[in-house]
Amino acid sequence: MSAQDGSAVERPIRLLIADDHPVVRNGLRGAFADDPGITVVGEVPDGRQAVARAVRGDVDVVLMDLRMPVLGGVEATAELRERAPDVRVLVLTTFDGEADVLPAVAAGATGYLLKDAGTDELAAAVRAAQRGEAILAPAAAGHLMGQVRRPPPALLTARELEVLALVADGASNREAARRLFISEASIKTHLLHVYGKLAVRDRAAAVGEAYRRGLLPATPPGAAL
Repeated sequence: MSAQDGSAVERPIRLLIADDHPVVRNGLRGAFADDPGITVVGEVPDGRQAVARAVRGDVDVVLMDLRMPVLGGVEATAELRERAPDVRVLVLTTFDGEADVLPAVAAGATGYLLKDAGTDELAAAVRAAQRGEAILAPAAAGHLMGQVRRPPPALLTARELEVLALVADGASNREAARRLFISEASIKTHLLHVYGKLAVRDRAAAVGEAYRRGLLPATPPGAAL
């Protein structure tokens, strides 16, 4: 599409809203209604639908709530980083605790804002996210600075370590599920948690990072990943 003088017309940013509260989704859609540079292309109530919608190729930025049913925002962000790395994720949540901020950023979120942000701040953050710029609410930035000043904790839960140990031993998702008496879907969810917490993108990288951090015992040479 071109202007009359032949110059290209900038396409609006295609925004997907992921939040399990209809009132919030409606409010966010309304906040961007008069902005010609941002077009809301869809709304979804959970992280699983957010991933399915975003990988279709017509989404630039996802405005992602953290705590949603089916698949949470952190897990959805980690999956999007793997399946649609060009899609930017801007977390918008009521939670500003360190336990919420760090996994979201580690999972690949470009920005992190609180839901009390004004309309102008939201629009500016969406534009910055589209450019790949990091946007953090002041509270979130403070938590991250605190993390830099002290050694990182062991983030993985006991179950996540069990799953990762089986993966390190060469088990498939199906085999790990059978040995732990849980579903394959649960195995995948645990692995997505691990990817987000360790800031990696696949099974082999997760195992390698876990060994580097001393989260897994030393493995015999030649063990399958």
